[in-house]
Amino acid sequence: MNDIGLALRSELCAERDRLIAAFSTGAPVERLLRGLARCVDRALAGLARSQGLTRRAAVIAVGGYGRGELFPHSDVDVLIVVPQDADADELGAVEQLVGRLWDLGLHVGHSVRTVAECREQAAHDVTVLTSMIEARRIAGPQDLFNQFVSSVSETIDPQQFFREKILEQQQRHLKFQEAAYSLEPNCKESPGGLRDLHTLLWVARAARLGTSWTELIAGGLLTAEEGRWLRRNERTLRQLRARLHVAAGRREDRLLFDVQGAIAEAEGLAPTATRRASEVLMQRYYRAAKMVTQLNTIVLQNIEERLFPRPDPRPEPVDETFVARGEMLDIVDDRAFDRDPNGLLRGFLVLQQRPDLTGMTARLLRALWHARFLINDAFRRDRRNRQTFVDILRQPRGIVHGLRRMNEWSVLGRYLPVFRRIVGQMQHDLFHVYTVDQHILQVIRNLRRFTMAEYAHEYPLCSQLVAEFDRHWLLYVAALFHDIAKGRGGDHSELGSRDARVFCRQHGIRGEDAALVEFLVEQHLTMSQVAQKQDIADPEVVGRFARLVGNERRLTALYLLTVADIRGTSPRVWTSWKGKLLEDLFRMTRRRLGGEALPATAVLEKRTADARRTLDLYGISAAAHEPLWQQLDVVYIMRNSAREIAWHTRTLLAHVNTDRAIVRSRLAATGDAVEVLIYVRDQKDLFARVCGYFDSRNLSILDARIHTTRHGYALDSFLATDHGRTDHRELLAQINKQLADWIEAVTPLPPPVKGRLSRHSRHFPVAPNVTLAAGERGSQYLLSITTTDRIGLLYSITRVLATHDVNVHTAKINTLGERVEDVFLIDGAALADERGQARLERDLLEAISP
Repeated sequence: MNDIGLALRSELCAERDRLIAAFSTGAPVERLLRGLARCVDRALAGLARSQGLTRRAAVIAVGGYGRGELFPHSDVDVLIVVPQDADADELGAVEQLVGRLWDLGLHVGHSVRTVAECREQAAHDVTVLTSMIEARRIAGPQDLFNQFVSSVSETIDPQQFFREKILEQQQRHLKFQEAAYSLEPNCKESPGGLRDLHTLLWVARAARLGTSWTELIAGGLLTAEEGRWLRRNERTLRQLRARLHVAAGRREDRLLFDVQGAIAEAEGLAPTATRRASEVLMQRYYRAAKMVTQLNTIVLQNIEERLFPRPDPRPEPVDETFVARGEMLDIVDDRAFDRDPNGLLRGFLVLQQRPDLTGMTARLLRALWHARFLINDAFRRDRRNRQTFVDILRQPRGIVHGLRRMNEWSVLGRYLPVFRRIVGQMQHDLFHVYTVDQHILQVIRNLRRFTMAEYAHEYPLCSQLVAEFDRHWLLYVAALFHDIAKGRGGDHSELGSRDARVFCRQHGIRGEDAALVEFLVEQHLTMSQVAQKQDIADPEVVGRFARLVGNERRLTALYLLTVADIRGTSPRVWTSWKGKLLEDLFRMTRRRLGGEALPATAVLEKRTADARRTLDLYGISAAAHEPLWQQLDVVYIMRNSAREIAWHTRTLLAHVNTDRAIVRSRLAATGDAVEVLIYVRDQKDLFARVCGYFDSRNLSILDARIHTTRHGYALDSFLATDHGRTDHRELLAQINKQLADWIEAVTPLPPPVKGRLSRHSRHFPVAPNVTLAAGERGSQYLLSITTTDRIGLLYSITRVLATHDVNVHTAKINTLGERVEDVFLIDGAALADERGQARLERDLLEAISP
């Protein structure tokens, strides 16, 4: 680079730094974007002239740069239009210009075409055409630029362009499906992002309806109020994107956890008593995106009506407020909601009741948007409005779509102020991937699918139960309130149950129905916690849970809500193993509630009898299995099912007194995990050693049952998964051979390796917690550990337990996204006094801390 280039680069960098510094201290974002574009304009024009390029070639800004705005790390899109007879020297000068632009530190996207080539490309590629319709001359002959603009304009078919941009938007929204409300949205491409605003101006420009919000207002496509809201939210999105580029130091359009805190600080946002500053920031983004989505829908429908005028279908009266126009619901006139505020809710009910209607007209949506402020305290107290809302929940069709549409148009949050508080509320618990409002709607959607025959294959038991459940719409009410108190501080289940109680009282839900809704909201986490953290093979555990739920109707409702809730958190959280635990707990509790409260001896007798019947099918007599069964005690039988006892027995018949380690594995009934049986003379640190093997193979332990026979053998069973990475047959063979060798090679336990935390976990870690509580059997203790998941965590825990000579009897390994909630039943001499317990807790905390 020569001295001129160095000076130009230095000048460009200084101007860029000055603009960013001014923005960081409060200058408007528009000044930053225009200023960055202007300083690149000057550099580009100067270089083009110095190359002698501007005599016959036109240097043109296209794309976002053509709009006259550049974000700090955006690409600089340049089109160089050359004459038809451009010679080699001129084309060489173009290449030199591009090279010098890169030398200046600009990220250049360039193309070189003649006017004829521009016309050809624009006619066949809507993306190229889109970038060209925002073209702006930087340098070169004005006549050539005018020829280019005229030629490209002649290729525009406004109707075809509209269709293609609508399809493009739909595909983009599908690609970023629900990403507007994911925890790391793309502020440019996600639904409600800047690209949705660009699309409005592109189709308006192509249709010659306007090139700015001011012109769209003048043309009647926007009202003045809508224009104000569009500008306000456009400014919010631009400001966030600019802050994002500055904080990330690169082109980055995703609002990543890594930078949310820095952006919030730059915006001057402070944390509240219950929310981080980043959560305040993101709620501001989500609400801006929601408003953009609303106005994008209204304006596109208005443009479509201009471009595709159709004979106005004869209106079919629906009631005094609504008419049907073809397949769309409309209002009788623009003042309809002023006369009939109940129509703000009833319109959604009409769409549910009229399957021939597919949506709302632009006029109705616009009226709905402007009239949303009519939903006030007096509106909420009106009995007719309350009844209409309940009717929406009780309809046989369209419930999820209706509630989503109500949320999209801000009607749901206006009617339920407690819901409005959680619109755009983030959840930093490492397993929810949606904002609270979107999670709640996902849970209602899951419950709704249980009622639909076309989805019966997904969860047959849930479909069967909901079909027999009277007034299942009460489940939707419970789902609506189950997480509604998040972000307030305190127990959200308890606070939410109070909100649900008020709602039921106000909406005429009485007696047992109201009690059921309140119970479900307050206890919506209980069934999952019992199934995943307690030993559900223990009749006492099932008995306590049965006493809590009280009756079969509540049990069924809680089971349905729990399945729908877990499935609505994240695709990663639900597993068939968790599904099996919940189903097993449901079935056992239902038997208990039905009067099948057998004494412990009867449970033992039934379980061993069932195991004997299974062994009989394999031709194994009582005399054959007696040597092993004489070594098994009551605890073993209570912790294992008849199916598992029979498998263990068949496997170990010939190895009761073996000197070798016996390892056998099989595919679990759920199909996505393997059951592993280990039988060996008991040895010190065996549990930690086995966990070390699973850790070395990157296998996750889901469940562990540790047992010592009367004659001193360890009879341990594990449930493990590699999350589908390996063919199961290959995995089973590897475990059988490798784990046996691993156990027999008795070597000192290697030090644990603290695996790296994920990016999400680093920014929103779970506070490590260790709780030790005396169990019901005196000498045994329940050890509960909560922390952030990482590779090697379980081995680190079990190694500490081994160091303290603590024995593990059962282990419940529960991972929710990246949050670990493990429970161990333990005993050992180290637990005999408070000092030993304190040392164990201290060492465990050190081991699990990131």
